[in-house]
Amino acid sequence: MELLRNYWPILGLILWFSFKWYSSRKIKAKLPELKRLGAVFLDVRSVGEFQASNAPNTLNIPLQELSSRLNELSKSTPIVVCCASGTRSGMAKMLLKKNGFTSVYNIGAWTNFLN
Repeated sequence: MELLRNYWPILGLILWFSFKWYSSRKIKAKLPELKRLGAVFLDVRSVGEFQASNAPNTLNIPLQELSSRLNELSKSTPIVVCCASGTRSGMAKMLLKKNGFTSVYNIGAWTNFLN
């Protein structure tokens, strides 16, 4: 019990990153089906980050602009959100869900679209 008390922050981080990794792998496995359904692949990194490197066929709407550009997205189309690590895309997913988008997936890092 003492070990758990002393190392809970490290264990918490390990669990958090494991969850993020597992979640992104689940979404990655769904990509063929989501593509078939006409999903929009949304990259919420900054314009500069997106211009430096991006996955083919992704739409760039930076996170700070997303709330004012929701009208560019369809609520009836699946949306797969990415960023550099999964943090901003997680925030984007929450924002989209809050605004009535029902089929939203956070794939994490944009590089998950490449394989």
